Amino acid sequence: MKESQTLEFKKSLAEKKEILETISAFANTKGGEIFVGIEENKDGTVKEIVGITIEGKEIENLTNEIKQNTDPVIFPSIETKTIKNKEVLSIEIKESPFKPVFAGRDTFIRVGKTNRRLSSQEIKRMAKESVDYNYTELICKEATLNDIDEEKVKWFLRRAKAERNFDVDLKTPLNESLERLKLMKKNQLTNAAILLFGKEPQNFFLQARIRCGRFKGTTAIDFIDMKLIEGNIIDQVDQAEKFILSHIKKAAKIIMFKREEVWEYPLDALREAIVNAVCHREYALPGNVKIAIFDDRIEISNPGKLPEPLTPSMLKKKHDSIPRNFLIANNFFLIRNIEQWGKGTNKIVKWCLDHGLKEPDFNEIGGGFEVVFYAPKDILKLVPEKGKVDLKELGLNERQIETLRLIVNENSIFTNKKYREYFKIGNATAKRDLMKLVKLDLVEKIGIGRAVKYKRNP
Repeated sequence: MKESQTLEFKKSLAEKKEILETISAFANTKGGEIFVGIEENKDGTVKEIVGITIEGKEIENLTNEIKQNTDPVIFPSIETKTIKNKEVLSIEIKESPFKPVFAGRDTFIRVGKTNRRLSSQEIKRMAKESVDYNYTELICKEATLNDIDEEKVKWFLRRAKAERNFDVDLKTPLNESLERLKLMKKNQLTNAAILLFGKEPQNFFLQARIRCGRFKGTTAIDFIDMKLIEGNIIDQVDQAEKFILSHIKKAAKIIMFKREEVWEYPLDALREAIVNAVCHREYALPGNVKIAIFDDRIEISNPGKLPEPLTPSMLKKKHDSIPRNFLIANNFFLIRNIEQWGKGTNKIVKWCLDHGLKEPDFNEIGGGFEVVFYAPKDILKLVPEKGKVDLKELGLNERQIETLRLIVNENSIFTNKKYREYFKIGNATAKRDLMKLVKLDLVEKIGIGRAVKYKRNP
């Protein structure tokens, strides 16, 4: 075993400065592994395995120190391993999608078995190259076609053909279908292909989940219900919507003697926010899309800030569409999970206002983005009453109004005989009253002859 482009030895954790520099160098090149507890010779070979003793929260403290001193933040895999009967600490670093990665004020690259500090010009060049990077368009090296849910792809193609007239033969082989969807490169699957159609995407991207919670009151302390949604990201949207619907209110009023129902929040706006969070999140970052439901609001958040030059305030105005994950956005568009790029947030605002709610908030929080929907103070006021009329102005008498109340509110069914007996009137009067209700389309007449009944309109 010898130090190399992807391997480094350190004698102890006392060499924290050098460890951080190597983390920066590995993250800026091809990744690598640092073994702490091994003393090396000048030529990089192993001199002695001295081992390391881990006490208390040393690993947790090391992880926090790495997070605090790297920018963008690096999340290494740290574990103990046994080499020749001695424990050493392994710090594994993957290549960062966001470059350059700084350790303190400096940034490094790995050249052979040494770390080299970058000049200001090199930093600018690396940063410029990183702007064009797109994680979901990279090749998923470990994935094969066996990891793809072929039935889901067929469902998708049928839906895309119906919704957008997507021109594809449904008998097209799986690999050719994925190539048509631009989800394969050089016969290899992209990360987007696994996220959209993987049998078990979380085997490759553990972060690709939605974490849902219904909290008691207005603070994120006591859970009433929680759910962790996994699977492909198309199905995740539907499951997240179902979770929200199971935890928000629905109100109803009888308007014009018809039952009018309304949800606490506009469903189109909620779904649009879920789709945006799933579609536009930064999949290279750890963390999940989160949905938090409180008594007075719903928060939907995702890892990854808005792509430049977008700002939260711009989302309520006319703005350009800047999809972070083009392949995912394009495929969501094909099945109408996205209608028109660049207008989703404007529609969310309009739907909320049309629903009678205050404008939602768009915020950047930490390294992520969130949408906050505010609940109505009185949900019954959301029920539209434009069909409300004065029944007396229609010429209805007290018998007819009472009959409507019983039919609509208590699902009563009247016959001519029941009507006569209930109001103690004659046959001619009963016929006249009931026929007027039918003529005004306030009740439904069913049956013929003596079997005629008067019931609530469907």
